[in-house]
Amino acid sequence: MSTVVEAPPDGAAKPRVAVRERLASPGALLLTCVALFLVLVVSVVVAIGLGAAYVSPAETARYLWAALSGGRIGADETTTYQIIWQIRTPRVLLAALVGAGLSAVGVAIQAMVRNALADPFVLGVSSGASVGAVGVTVTGGLAALGVYAVSAGAFVGALVASFLVYAASSDRGSLSPLRLVLTGVAMSLGFQAVMSVIIYFAPDSEATAMVLYWTMGSFGAASWGTLPVVSAVVLLGVAALYRYGRALDVLALGDETAASLGVSPDRHRKSLLVLVSLITGVMVAVSGAISFVGLVMPHLVRMVVGATHARVLAVAPLVGAVFMVWVDLLSRTVVAPRELPLGVITALVGVPVFIGLMRRKGYVFGGR
Repeated sequence: MSTVVEAPPDGAAKPRVAVRERLASPGALLLTCVALFLVLVVSVVVAIGLGAAYVSPAETARYLWAALSGGRIGADETTTYQIIWQIRTPRVLLAALVGAGLSAVGVAIQAMVRNALADPFVLGVSSGASVGAVGVTVTGGLAALGVYAVSAGAFVGALVASFLVYAASSDRGSLSPLRLVLTGVAMSLGFQAVMSVIIYFAPDSEATAMVLYWTMGSFGAASWGTLPVVSAVVLLGVAALYRYGRALDVLALGDETAASLGVSPDRHRKSLLVLVSLITGVMVAVSGAISFVGLVMPHLVRMVVGATHARVLAVAPLVGAVFMVWVDLLSRTVVAPRELPLGVITALVGVPVFIGLMRRKGYVFGGR
């Protein structure tokens, strides 16, 4: 389904289209990605240094270099070094990874279901992952998997949610975008009800409080031990989605067009559902369900680089990573020493931005 907002006269639209075409050229796209990566690096360094104990960017860079190169630090700097390297660095890196993954997954979901309102949160994938993760956390299930138990539970929950939504939305092999969104919203509410029941009957009140906070989004549990799996899944998952760029372009045109071009909509959607569920499940396991990132970031990027998914998937993860680094920084500094849930900040930012996008004259989902 294409979401269309009233287009301006042709004379007003041409300058924006020309700018978009220039920015979408290979050279400009590469420069954009390099610039965004540098912004991300600077954001990471600044975010690591800010907090209850302020450390200047120069000192932060020195501590990071000492940790990476095996350099020495003074005996009186041990506490600050531990805060920078053991606590803040894995948290900020995790924020960047989750922001990148959510943005890429949002791009893929919106294309594969041809709906501008689709994202893991709206379609119930995040809620399903939350049920799986909460179930493992509260009941101690999948204990044989050790530190990977929560991630495995979240992946299973996301996969079950994805296929339930897909099966309930399909009608004789065809997929209605409107029905998909409505089904996803209903399933999301259903999974949230299941999660509430699990929490309600949890024997440990402290675990219940922790889970309730975690389901609203937090990187408070980040550690170096959680990064390897998340890094591998998100980076490899984003690379795999990038390789699906042409297929996503075709799927966004509709099933009949895709079939005429030799692309099997059903086969690609099933493969993408598994991939999206894996990425979403791992991210939800370490950060909780975070809304609006996968919904808003793809739209912002399309306005700049156009609707070709290879370009969007090259830029959106970087934009999402930068955004989430600053969201996490706000969450732990605005009301310090307490932390705001990430979902609160992303909603406060995402709602007005999304409404502004939808009301913007000339904006067309998937291109003009």
